[in-house]
Amino acid sequence: MKALMMTKVGEPEVLQLQQVDEPVIRQPSEVKIKLFAAGVNPIDTKIRRGGLLQGDGFPVILGCDGAGEVVEVGASVSRYKLGDKVWFCHGGLGLEQGNYAPFNVIDERWLASMPSNASYIEAAAAPLVLITAWGALYNRGRLQAGQTVLIHGGAGGVGHVAIQLAKLRGARVITTVSSPEKEQFVRTLGADEVIIYPTEDTLERLLVLTLGRGADLVFDTVGRDVFLPSITMTAHFGTLVSILDPGVFDFQEARMRNLSIAFELMLTPMLRNLSEARDEQVAILQRCAEYMLAGQLVIEVSEVFSLAEGLGAHAIIEAGHTQGKIVLTI
Repeated sequence: MKALMMTKVGEPEVLQLQQVDEPVIRQPSEVKIKLFAAGVNPIDTKIRRGGLLQGDGFPVILGCDGAGEVVEVGASVSRYKLGDKVWFCHGGLGLEQGNYAPFNVIDERWLASMPSNASYIEAAAAPLVLITAWGALYNRGRLQAGQTVLIHGGAGGVGHVAIQLAKLRGARVITTVSSPEKEQFVRTLGADEVIIYPTEDTLERLLVLTLGRGADLVFDTVGRDVFLPSITMTAHFGTLVSILDPGVFDFQEARMRNLSIAFELMLTPMLRNLSEARDEQVAILQRCAEYMLAGQLVIEVSEVFSLAEGLGAHAIIEAGHTQGKIVLTI
């Protein structure tokens, strides 16, 4: 098979289409999947530029998110049969094969059945961002109905599903975006209030919208430039959750506000081999499939590339300000 391989650490040009052997089932609980699409995430570009999170051998196949059809099952597989459509977040960190390829072999435990109303492209775009947003809002943030949540970067991959999940929980959603066009987009997802941060002072506008109180939960999907200012955007006794490294910062104001500060890294269960936590992530996909079937959750795919065009997909993500997700078709 021809897969998009990361040949070494570097610029997008280190991604090259190469001939490799098809993966084969080696354990009775494994499933072979014909992949039709693979999601492209910022973590893919960070690994390509900064190095593998697991292992040290090149070349490797990146891509945590995938969607496809079951074409072979191991002797003990009971959950899936030939022809079943599955989506998942597995591999792509260095040791186990990722999904920038025509086929992958994965233990059935880490797969979930695709929602029947989703295309392979939509399904491949979704797992990592759904699990991330769910974990940040519901598990780390303990979001409750009636609370106000501020979601930084609401038009992005994680942000656009976070808006929808927050509304499903009954929260009031305030979000930041970079343009009037993105404001229109996030309003279609259910955002109650939108702050266009290049032209508005986010803190000032937020305090007006919350009568000086701040948000009960602030979700940072941007990083250290946003994390520190978010402390003063969080209501006293509130919660600030980030999915990125905030860098070194002064805890004094956070302590004065009695804030809960948490981090969401959905790759931790895969990196640390935490099986029960990975089971919970599969359960999240199953629940999100129900929301998608009910028309309560949609996945925005802004651009689609072929496998051979993966370099362009990486370049666009690294340029920033992507709306929704980018997907590779296989």
